[in-house]
Amino acid sequence: MQPALPQTPVTVLTGFLGSGKTTLLNRILTENHGQKYAVIVNEFGEVGIDNDLIVNADEEIFEMNNGCICCTVRGDLIRIIDGLMRRRDRFDAILVETTGLADPAPVAQTFFVDDDVRSKTKLDSILTVVDAKHLLGEIDTAQEAQEQLAFADTILINKTDLVSAEELGRVETRIRRINPTATIHQTQRCDIGLDKVLGRGAFDLDRILEVEPDFLDEFHEHEHDDLVSSIALVTKDPLDPVKFLPWLQMIIQRLGVDILRTKGIMAFKNDNDRFVVQAVHMLVEGDHQRPWKPDEERVSRLVFIGRNLPKDVLESGFLACRA
Repeated sequence: MQPALPQTPVTVLTGFLGSGKTTLLNRILTENHGQKYAVIVNEFGEVGIDNDLIVNADEEIFEMNNGCICCTVRGDLIRIIDGLMRRRDRFDAILVETTGLADPAPVAQTFFVDDDVRSKTKLDSILTVVDAKHLLGEIDTAQEAQEQLAFADTILINKTDLVSAEELGRVETRIRRINPTATIHQTQRCDIGLDKVLGRGAFDLDRILEVEPDFLDEFHEHEHDDLVSSIALVTKDPLDPVKFLPWLQMIIQRLGVDILRTKGIMAFKNDNDRFVVQAVHMLVEGDHQRPWKPDEERVSRLVFIGRNLPKDVLESGFLACRA
């Protein structure tokens, strides 16, 4: 019997117009970085990938001169991935660029809902690129810009050379109000080691908590003037899984359109393992992780990022799940 092939990591790349996504894509497709990526681009006409990269590209999937594979999606992402996986020995990871999609969730959800895709790939992270100079002007009028930040596991604040240190500080503070859990990098022309943004396992909350045990600790109250904001729920009392799991399912079903991301780590009564929760919109996953360490404080933390979330309802419901 053939051993199962390891799942291919997938990064979903998003970002508002002019943020620098195309600069990052062109780097991946042309530089000799030693890795081979399959890059799936939504529509070349829209994206503006350098024309000389795609001359005579009648085929949907074609190889770049540095060994990377480039694809166009004119419809069915699942079909393109299926085609790519027939040549999965030719690349190390997949990058999907979400041009024209206000919200990266439908692309991210593809890697949960299709069994065949799920068996061969795993969502590694959602990466969002923002323009340091224009973000604060755009974010008040463009809900899409807030949503792209909300979904992110990793955020590149790009074009930092165009703003002062004080302006950069304001940009980062505003991003943190919307998404307190994402890893943030500051860049010029998206010049960053690809190992810092691709293949990091950033969507995998288990892995993140192994590397950064305090990952979910850094939460601060904020003014609720954003369409999208975050709510952190914390209790030191053990939770009752018989109460908590149905409550979470009910909340995700009822508010799932407005809840963009959910992340959490639970301490259940009479359970020596940490229970990790992760969701995109209404697609929620939960599983036991490693045991709690003897010197570890057993605290349950749950973070919702979304639009107009009813904090009092979420807080009272969460606390009602205590054992």
